[in-house]
Amino acid sequence: MKLSTRGRYGTRLMLELAKHYGKGPISMSDISKNQKIPVKYLEQLIIPLKKAKFITSVRGPKGGHMLTKAPQDISVWEVLLHLESKFTFVDCLADETCCDSIAACPIRSVWGKAFDSMKTIFMDTTLLDVLNSPDSRKAKSSPIPARGFRMRERAQT
Repeated sequence: MKLSTRGRYGTRLMLELAKHYGKGPISMSDISKNQKIPVKYLEQLIIPLKKAKFITSVRGPKGGHMLTKAPQDISVWEVLLHLESKFTFVDCLADETCCDSIAACPIRSVWGKAFDSMKTIFMDTTLLDVLNSPDSRKAKSSPIPARGFRMRERAQT
């Protein structure tokens, strides 16, 4: 499964707000600069997160956005649920009518277990957990390194 740009950027937006929790609002331009996400994109991400009551806004010269709940009270799963339009490995996990072979499919249960494991990790991980992770502390002064996971390449013969 690959998270959409919306899910990845929205999570980064929430983490930026979590870093500033209790310090007052942070402006959209500061979030954009710190996270290297265009302001126009952030404006679109704020909408569903405000509707979910994760974010509140303050108007005025010292205004901006801030979390409505403490970072330890918001899971990564909750954030992604409000940002991702499709959140499953395969369609048949969410819609049993999409395939005629569901009853006899030998791999569907494996996909279900994999999805459940991923969901559990996201549900058990709060914004504060992410900020306190060793990778997060290393990344404070440098961009987050890309971690690509690839299947082993076949040995060339």
